[in-house]
Amino acid sequence: MNAIATPGIGHNGGPKIVDGQTIKPQPGPQTAFLSSAADIVIYGGGAGGGKTWGLLMEPMRHISNSGFGAVFFRRSTVQIRNEGGLWDESAVLYPQVGGEPKEHTLSWSFPSGASVSFAHLEHDKTRFNWQGSQIPLICFDELTHFSAVQFWYMVSRNRSMCGVRPYIRATCNPDADSWVAELIAWWIDQDTGLPIPERSGVIRYFVRVGEDLRWADRADDLACYTMLNDAGEQVPIPPKSLTFIPAKLTDNKALMAADPGYMASLLALPLVERERLLGGNWKIRPAAGLYFQRSWCQVVDAVPAGTIFCRGYDLGATQRTAENPDPDATSGTKIGRMPSGRYSLIVDPAPDTPRSSVRCLLPENPHRMFAMEPRDRNELIEHLALTRPIACPVSRADRLDQFFPRCHAHLPHRSLPTVAGSILDEATACHSGAKRVRQCELSP
Repeated sequence: MNAIATPGIGHNGGPKIVDGQTIKPQPGPQTAFLSSAADIVIYGGGAGGGKTWGLLMEPMRHISNSGFGAVFFRRSTVQIRNEGGLWDESAVLYPQVGGEPKEHTLSWSFPSGASVSFAHLEHDKTRFNWQGSQIPLICFDELTHFSAVQFWYMVSRNRSMCGVRPYIRATCNPDADSWVAELIAWWIDQDTGLPIPERSGVIRYFVRVGEDLRWADRADDLACYTMLNDAGEQVPIPPKSLTFIPAKLTDNKALMAADPGYMASLLALPLVERERLLGGNWKIRPAAGLYFQRSWCQVVDAVPAGTIFCRGYDLGATQRTAENPDPDATSGTKIGRMPSGRYSLIVDPAPDTPRSSVRCLLPENPHRMFAMEPRDRNELIEHLALTRPIACPVSRADRLDQFFPRCHAHLPHRSLPTVAGSILDEATACHSGAKRVRQCELSP
């Protein structure tokens, strides 16, 4: 969405590019990305920053070179063909400069003979499909989706005989656990996880010594690392240059004008994804205290009359054994909708052993309840499994990601003081990467 004359340009918004319009990068990070002289430029940060269009514009400077070729990589072919993805957006740009598509091979050819193609690296071994290739320009879209093994192997395929100095360009969103986060660590504040503004676009140099990358601010500072040349002489290892340029939605004025509601979409994300895709945070991870806070709940002494209850069970009872001294237990959560529209939450303390008896109330319909007398735990489990099977198609992490943002939006929850402490403590401590979540994973 970067045609200077048409803010709404692009596959999903606005009119087509017409004759007489100028296609050029937007001021800011997109221009910096397309202006950098580094061997490797990583253009990363929040969603909607104009990264994909910046990447697609990069080969256009070389399309008059008959020997030039560029390859765009995504992890899978599906991602290339996705609605509004690389292939769709290339179909907006490349015909304007004479590009002819070959959809069956996902490639473009230009009048000079230059070419741009799109390919996948779905598996690590797929990289060997490119053995023997020479690619003047390699572009990775969503670099964090690739493994370090794939990336560094393709660096070895980045060579050229067409007069274009070989180089690599990549885009990505933040991922604290990706190898990319370590690669660009110098450009990121390690306390906040946010890019350091004054380091954006600053070029640094590196050489690989063994398995480690050695970095310096100047290429000459790496001359102490040497290798043997063909004559058997010790000479400096040729360094590579790299820089990182962050971007965020507000840098993409074209998209902000064409789709002003996109900001609201990013604000609606769960906390961790919101910080990554809107804030551009490279350090945030799911952690205790990020998903749920005690202050969102008010502890009350009694539930008002007229409250309608339903109950859910986690049928996790397991016998305690020497090999499993801390087994899971069946636990129940009773949730009531009060006449005011607010909700109360009551949690049965989990018994120490799966043989304990419990009393439960199960909803037959929204207006009636039936009671089950206390009985042996195993019999109760068998009864519930036979009469009320409930399939949960999503993972625990997905359920937490859906539930806790609603708490964050201050949907009222109330707990009785006799059980409030334990469940609030557990809710506060849990996160999508937690090994075990007992009460917190229950749903009515």
